[in-house]
Amino acid sequence: MKKILVLACTATFLFSFSQKTMNIEYKSSPKVFSIKGLSQSVSLDCGNSSMILLSGQVPLDTEGNLVGNTIEEQTQQVFKNIENILKEYEGTGKDIIKLVIYTTDIKKTPDFRKVRDLYVNLQNPPVSSLVEVSRLFRDDVLIEVEATAVIKNK
Repeated sequence: MKKILVLACTATFLFSFSQKTMNIEYKSSPKVFSIKGLSQSVSLDCGNSSMILLSGQVPLDTEGNLVGNTIEEQTQQVFKNIENILKEYEGTGKDIIKLVIYTTDIKKTPDFRKVRDLYVNLQNPPVSSLVEVSRLFRDDVLIEVEATAVIKNK
């Protein structure tokens, strides 16, 4: 019982300390379509690096127009959006450590991968999940990608 109490007190102390020192910053890039009511990204200062969490990116240009009719064309726009957001933090797609991909047609995965591979670090590829969905927020949108990146602080 004593060990559990010590462990609980230690965990509480560490959690309290980390919350007081962690810097959290919300950003949106003017080069990516902005949706009212959500942030495009949030940065968590982790000391030597920052973890960047991105909202799901869809194939819309800065005006909110759909870019492309194929999975390859739409994926290209999605990764352009991801790159533009990561540039706000002085990062690139090579800093991505995790991807979550939502697609309406899992059979198009090879076409998605061709484009994705142009942006991510293939020597140390990100972990990833791929989910087929019946529909995204619009019928003409074929793909949405969430990304998490870790960027060294300067």
